[in-house]
Amino acid sequence: MTGTPRAGTVELAIPKLRQGSYFPDWLLQHRRRAEQALVSVVSTSYLLGVSTRRVEKLVEQLGVKQLSKSQVSEMAWHLDAQVEAFRNRPLDAGRYVFVWLDALVTKVREHGRIINVHALVAVGVNADGGREVLGLDISSDEDGAGWLAFLRSLTARGLSGVHLVVSDAHAGLVAAIRAAPARRVLAALPHPLPAQPAR
Repeated sequence: MTGTPRAGTVELAIPKLRQGSYFPDWLLQHRRRAEQALVSVVSTSYLLGVSTRRVEKLVEQLGVKQLSKSQVSEMAWHLDAQVEAFRNRPLDAGRYVFVWLDALVTKVREHGRIINVHALVAVGVNADGGREVLGLDISSDEDGAGWLAFLRSLTARGLSGVHLVVSDAHAGLVAAIRAAPARRVLAALPHPLPAQPAR
């Protein structure tokens, strides 16, 4: 068998068995770790808005000579699929007693220019105190309509049992919370989530 790592070609003598087969699994472990590192670099670059052509040049600096623009795009597509699966997963694992809502302003590249968008985030706390990111959506503005659509999507995915919603006092957000099925609204709290209590 011939292996071709980055340092050069290696000839391996693999014994043949009279019955069954043998392949040294340890041989693939290094390759799996290297592949995971490569996917991590590509994913992080993609999330930071680096173009596929620049990602291709970046991985060349890491010693990978045969990663094409289409391969980078395919990795990004798989990442998009994972994000969509996370964003659309059912929220039927249990009741979330508290929900924190906030919007983070971030910059994205759209049609060749950089614009500000609002990442709408919902974090739920269950009766045991466990936290989970329930939802994430991108909105061009932090208005009531965007928040209401976001809250309705959480309800449609199974969010229930909410006793308290914590948010800042943004008028559009407060109006959306009141229009959504929540019991009480505690507004004008600071944006960061409080530290999780020790157990």
